[in-house]
Amino acid sequence: MSIITPEIEIVSSTTESLRYLEHGWPSEYCRWHSHDNYELHLIVAGSGKAFVGDHIGTFKRGSLFLVGPNLPHNWVTKTHQSKPLKLRDMLVQFNGENFGETGSGFYELRELLPMLEMARSGIEYVDFPVSGAYEFMCQIRDSKGVQRMLAFLAFLGELNKHANKAVLSSPRLEQSPGNKNYDRIGAVVDHITNSYNKTWSVADAAALAGMSETTFSRNFLNTTGNRFTDFINQVRIGNACLLLLETNARISSICYQVGFQNLANFNRHFFKLKNITPSGYRNSARKYLQQTDHSEQTADT
Repeated sequence: MSIITPEIEIVSSTTESLRYLEHGWPSEYCRWHSHDNYELHLIVAGSGKAFVGDHIGTFKRGSLFLVGPNLPHNWVTKTHQSKPLKLRDMLVQFNGENFGETGSGFYELRELLPMLEMARSGIEYVDFPVSGAYEFMCQIRDSKGVQRMLAFLAFLGELNKHANKAVLSSPRLEQSPGNKNYDRIGAVVDHITNSYNKTWSVADAAALAGMSETTFSRNFLNTTGNRFTDFINQVRIGNACLLLLETNARISSICYQVGFQNLANFNRHFFKLKNITPSGYRNSARKYLQQTDHSEQTADT
């Protein structure tokens, strides 16, 4: 049974490439949801818990995120810790496919593609200057047409140069410029992410890629930044997090659903990656995400 399934947000169709939004808190926009656009999200005021895919972290004034398409997310301010805020969030939504198409004509834009690929797992730009982020958002908000697009691209350019990018949710494949084996490794990653609950060995994956085990292991690490077994465990734990959040399934059942062979091994890997037990993760996530619904219901009464 679904407990907290992310709401699918239908982004309004417009003739503009960028959609600027801002809102305070509480707000109807503060909910566990996903959409098929990228979202660049700046926290202007307040603090609380950040939920991006299977990631649970914190946010504060100046926190800056880039969330990829169809990745559930929410920023939850605890009701008893904050008074209503007139402006908490400034954000821009955009279609990433446009960059691939535009990049074929404007070569310089191609340098942004690896960051957009990384954002499919969610990125937090740690220690990005608050004043700079706010200024860029204001420029986007206050301009139209070509000037708005120029301000947006300038912002993305600065974000791309920012060194401290934290990837948040389960690993996704990141394009490595000049990696001639990207397509073959990418095919393996796609296959694993669609059948992560099956039994996988390095030999199986290497055969699928048409490589020797040694060559495959080296190329997999170079392309994904993870050792093969670590990658599988991260994908499995990431999917376990979503099942813990969105269903009432027993933890022992989830363990086997995502491909682990015994509960002790599952618990050990879960704690290693999330620094919390599966039951602790479920309780903490639901406590914060359900709080939004509760506060909205209270406001309506």
